Formats: sequence, structure tokens, C-alpha cells
Amino acid sequence: MAQPDVVQPPSKTVADGPEPITIRRAGPGAFITSWRNFIFIIIALAALAYGWRVTQVDFVSLVVNLPKSQRIFTGLLQPDVVTQVTEVASGQAPLQVGGVAAGQPSTAPLPGGGTLTVSPSPVQPGKDLTIGVTGARPNSDLTLNLVDAQGTARPIRRGEKTDEAGGYSLTFALPPSVGLGAYQVKADVSTPTGAWRFSETFLMALDKMIETIFLALMGTFFALLVSIPLSFLGARNLMYGSPSGRAIYYLVRTIFNVLRSIETLILAVVMAVVVGLGPFAGVMAIVIHSIGAMGKLYSESIESIDPGPIEAITATGANRLQVVLFAVLPQVVPQFLSFTMYRWDINVRLSTVIGLVGGGGIGFILIQYINLLQWNQAGTALWLIGIIVITMDYASAIIREKLI
Repeated sequence: MAQPDVVQPPSKTVADGPEPITIRRAGPGAFITSWRNFIFIIIALAALAYGWRVTQVDFVSLVVNLPKSQRIFTGLLQPDVVTQVTEVASGQAPLQVGGVAAGQPSTAPLPGGGTLTVSPSPVQPGKDLTIGVTGARPNSDLTLNLVDAQGTARPIRRGEKTDEAGGYSLTFALPPSVGLGAYQVKADVSTPTGAWRFSETFLMALDKMIETIFLALMGTFFALLVSIPLSFLGARNLMYGSPSGRAIYYLVRTIFNVLRSIETLILAVVMAVVVGLGPFAGVMAIVIHSIGAMGKLYSESIESIDPGPIEAITATGANRLQVVLFAVLPQVVPQFLSFTMYRWDINVRLSTVIGLVGGGGIGFILIQYINLLQWNQAGTALWLIGIIVITMDYASAIIREKLI
């Protein structure tokens, strides 16, 4: 019986090349059809929806109310850095509030020329009072105040200007809240001299910024004295040789984690209660937090050293202190220097924040400017903080490059 012919597949030669590989790409449907991935998507969407409700996200309100912040941004972009030197000419005219005498004008000369006139005097509360300035310097800033017998000044007008002839006139109803008695109407005419100087705001902010830098420096220095010895006790490769060493290792690492987990602002509040408001409270807050942060970095740097020198020096019969001095320290000094410079850079930024809660430094006056809505002055402090932090960042990077 004849056997059927069997068709053999053609044999492949080297010239034919390898068989093509078919790659199947899983589409997005494959990810969704997996029940585990589907449950994950549901949980993620539920978390986002709950977070949206809890945090009260309202982008419509943000867009609608954004124009209200125009004054804030304008003030921040126009910092109070320089001011023009001015000459102030002040004059005071007596004013009697209450009384039955016929009202007559009250006049007083202004230094440098000009006359201040107040009419009538006496005047009854709630009645019209006219204040006039004549013969003063033209186009000068004018401030009017009502000064009582105790020397307390109440502003009448600020930011006014005399006209091209050096005159000014104001008529207004005297508030009924003004009590009866003798007063003085004080007029301050300010004229620029053409010279410019740094403003009082800038000089104060610069002084507080220098305090901030040294606040961070002292905090880093004291933390360095404590964290370096503790870092050797918190290194696994040095302390795992005995049960007591392991216990010390875990104790030191726990101390590092606890100190590092407490926010610097909280520490500054606590220290302000303990030692009082001022830069020393900020120094202590930085010291406590930096011990935990720097100690962790130092100990991990020790754990990553080459064990060869340790084994070689140990084989010679050296004790534990000699091993640390001659095998460990030479390897970790560059890292220690780098970490210390980096931590000082971080502490400068922290120092600008802890001042907001009474820790001294530039943050202390910054929060006052913000509370008083003095945005130009606040802009001066913020711009100065940014410039100093950027400068120190570049400087510390160059120093670390030179030391390592």
C-alpha cells in the first residue's frame, strides 16, 4: 500500500533570518478589565471626591476674587527700598472746640514761608471747619493732624498736596466725637530735596536679615556639637558588635527620628514660652530640629564607608576610639562638611519662617507688615529674603565644591 506523501515545512537557512516576533500591546481596556485595577480606580476617585469636599475647592471663587488681590501684588512688586530726602516745615494753629465766643480765624506761621489758617475758632462739634495754607512751597506733600492737650494726634488728612501757588484749602464737618477743649491744628509741609537714601524699612529689614543669617549659623553650630558624637553611636556598622551596642544604636536613632519629626514652627512656639520672644528662641528651635536631621545624615554617611580600613586597623589591635579616628573620620569628613553647609542653607530659610511666631529675625517684622496691610514694606522683606537665600545657595554650592 502506498504511503501518503507528507509535506514537510521548508527548512530555514541562516539567510532566511529569525522568525518575526509578534508583540501584543495591552490597551487601556485590559487595565480596566482587571478587577484589582478597577477597585483601585474606584478607591482613588472616591478619595479625590472626598478630598475635594473636605478642602472646599472652589476655583470659581478664586477667579472671581482674584482682582481683590491687585493691591497686594502691586505692593509686593513695589518694595519700599529707597526714599527721597525731604524737608518738613511744621506749624500749629490753636483751635478751641466749644464755647460761646464769636468764631474768629486762628493763624500760625510756617517755617520757610507760608501761613496756616483755621476758621472759625471756637467751633462747635459737628459744624464746618476750614483749614487753609497760603504761601507754602508749591507742589509739596501736606499732612494735617488735630492734636489734643495731651499731645495725642488725630489725622485729619494725609497725602494732600499744595497747589502751584503753595496754597491749600479744606472745609469739613468737625466730627461730634471730638470733645470740648483746647486743640492745635498741625500742618506738616514736606518738600523733596532731590537726594535719595535707603528707606527706614529697608534698613530695618537688612538688620533683621543679618540677624536671621547668624541665627541660623548659631543654631547649626550648636547642633553640630551634639549631632556629630551621637552620629557615631547611631551607625549600624559601628554599634552592632554587641547587644549593648545595638541597644544604644536603636536609642540614638529613635532620638534622631523624634527630634526630626517635630516641626520647627512648633519648637519655636515652645521655646518662645520657655526663654521668651526673640532670636534665642529661634536658635534653640533650630538646634533641636537640626540635631535630628544632621545626626541622621551623619550616621548614614558613616554606615556607607568602605569597611576595608576598619578591618585593617582592627587587625593591628587598635581599640574602638583609634578605629574611629584613623579609619572612619578620614572617610566621612568631606560628607560631614557638605551636609553641614547644606544644613546651614536650610536653616537660613527656616529662620525666616520661625520669626513669624516670635523666633526673631526678619520673619518677626514681616508678619507685622502683613498684619498692618503694609504690602510695600512686606515686599521689601520678601525680596530681601529671596535675594539672600539665592545668594547663600550659590555660595554654599561653591564652598562645598571646594571642600570636597
